[in-house]
Amino acid sequence: MNSKVSSRFSVRTIALLAMVIALNFVFARVLSIDTQFLKINGSFLTHTLLGVLFSPAVNAVTFGLMDVVGFMLKPTGPFFPGFTLTAIIVGALYGFFYYRKEITLKRVILANLVITLLDSLLFTPINLMILYQVPFWALIPARLLKVSIMIPIQVAFIYILLPRVLKIDFLKRFID
Repeated sequence: MNSKVSSRFSVRTIALLAMVIALNFVFARVLSIDTQFLKINGSFLTHTLLGVLFSPAVNAVTFGLMDVVGFMLKPTGPFFPGFTLTAIIVGALYGFFYYRKEITLKRVILANLVITLLDSLLFTPINLMILYQVPFWALIPARLLKVSIMIPIQVAFIYILLPRVLKIDFLKRFID
């Protein structure tokens, strides 16, 4: 086995992934406000941490698994593969924006704009439209309000908290 691959996926790395996935479950499924068409939660924090620590490919797989396992542990409606595909794309985007990159205010703003706008205003409404036969444009006003409120909150939390979290000795070992 390639030593780079084996060192990257050590027992410690897998344990870290499991801890962040568990924390994500708490943020996304337990400490959240859910309606059939709108969800507000703090999972962006764990998503960003995963983006910093792991490549786009690892994040894509991890986000897909988090979606399926999260559904099995606490379903919030019928299972729909479109949401899993969305999770995979979003995971890759977090890795693209944050993996091995300097955390600047510009990067945090751009990442949150792109990821949140694609997820909340394109992918999720398309999934809901297919799943529930709701007109796409009927979903946009409430989602637009949510996005306009959440993006500044997400940017502030990430920009303020992420550099502090990354100073934790345990996490320093995973940052190249």
